[in-house]
Amino acid sequence: MKHLNNPKNFREFVLPGLIGLGLLWSLGLLGFGLWRQWQQPVDPLTEQPQTSPTSQPLKIATFAQVPNVPLGRFKYGGSHDWSPIRLVVDSAIQSERREYQLSYIQPVNKVANSTIAIELLLKGQLTFVQSGRPLQATEKQQAQNQGIQLQEIPVVLDGIAVAVHPSLPLQGITLVDVAKIYKGQITNWKQLGGPDLAIAPYSLPVESEEVVNLFFQKVMQGDAYGDQLNYFPNMTAALRQLAHSPGGIFFGSAGEIVNQCSIKTLAIGKDSQSWIPPYRLPYVTPSECPLRRNQINTEAFQTKQYALTHPLFVIFKKGDRVEKAGKAYVNMLLTDQGQELIAKAGFVKIDDP
Repeated sequence: MKHLNNPKNFREFVLPGLIGLGLLWSLGLLGFGLWRQWQQPVDPLTEQPQTSPTSQPLKIATFAQVPNVPLGRFKYGGSHDWSPIRLVVDSAIQSERREYQLSYIQPVNKVANSTIAIELLLKGQLTFVQSGRPLQATEKQQAQNQGIQLQEIPVVLDGIAVAVHPSLPLQGITLVDVAKIYKGQITNWKQLGGPDLAIAPYSLPVESEEVVNLFFQKVMQGDAYGDQLNYFPNMTAALRQLAHSPGGIFFGSAGEIVNQCSIKTLAIGKDSQSWIPPYRLPYVTPSECPLRRNQINTEAFQTKQYALTHPLFVIFKKGDRVEKAGKAYVNMLLTDQGQELIAKAGFVKIDDP
């Protein structure tokens, strides 16, 4: 028998026992931990959200936080309806993401519109398009014939607003009566309960597209315009004329018209019982403007209660080497900062409930 008072014999006896005890203790802890994990219910809010097919990406707050923004200068173009957004939003993007430079391309000797911009996109002359309408079937087919797939993403809500001189004592008008005015069937405001005053209908040129085409489809229902229609080259000229014409009427982008001081927008609807104003109540009179301005009726546009609501799109080539630049622009518009600036520009945020 070995004696424990011998240090060598002590190590030979004690160390194996300590090792065995340690193994038993470790296995016990591991088993207890597994048992606790099995016993505890899984919290669905914390269980690997990145692998769940139904989980939504976190909303990005600012331009600075948008990932995968490419370095370089990128050309873009599109609808005149985007002008306020280019002024307010795009300029902010330029100042905060200097590595991502944008160059707006104005067509030579042509009116800027979505159709021309999409043509330039397909020719490889633009990186992305700011469109006032969705892609047409012919454009999708043309792209397909070239082996190109286009992607369109709605990022803003706009609408068509109907405007008159602020002195006209009418608060609203039906879409049918608007159509009759532009067909030449209603020629005096007296026919609609207003003063004995000849009506002067105004419009942007057909080449300006977007709003003009949407008005032709949704209001005119494809019927021909009357002979008394007056065309103006741009929004500024039309609004300036309307401000000095008590009998005038004009239609255009709600984002550009609703907050104007020198004209008045009308509530519209299928009948007088369903009139919805494009502005947020209460109405701000011209005498209160510009200290206070009418604001766009956000809720009516987002719920589509306002009959002439439509989205604006960003269009770019899918799978193309410059797709990353188009996606980066979309991602910045959809940030909290981008959507707030869109609202500041007079349009409606697309991501609100």
